[in-house]
Amino acid sequence: MSKPTSSHAYGIGVIAIIVALSASVVFYTSFYLPESLAKPSVDEHVLHPLEETVIEMIPGSADPDQQDNFVPKLVNVQLGIDNHIIWNNVDTTPHTVTPDHRAEDSYSGPFGSTGVVKAGEKYEFVFTEEHEIDYHCEPHPWMKGKIIVTKARF
Repeated sequence: MSKPTSSHAYGIGVIAIIVALSASVVFYTSFYLPESLAKPSVDEHVLHPLEETVIEMIPGSADPDQQDNFVPKLVNVQLGIDNHIIWNNVDTTPHTVTPDHRAEDSYSGPFGSTGVVKAGEKYEFVFTEEHEIDYHCEPHPWMKGKIIVTKARF
């Protein structure tokens, strides 16, 4: 019968694996995660445009027979000029600003109100890249609007 032999190589191998795993965890949490979660660099003139664009949810928007609800319905904005958009609810009914299809701006995050915009409240969003977004009001699906964001021409 053979005797089990003890070797220091086994212990050194286990220690090497533990050190490698520890180094991987430190790299992942110190370098990879912060870099992957960082927001992209955006020019100040895009973050703070010259003008704001206001879209109103007008009184009576909850009525499906009313033609106007988001005023204006179609909005064309340019980055750095008027890409800060404010939805102002001047109706007496709460509404939402919900994209028809998931839309996300790499700097500002997901587009769309996180809940209802109550009467007298506002929802604001700053676009930092080109988009074309169709949106609606979740409780009142006949309320529709569209935003087209383009680069400034000059």
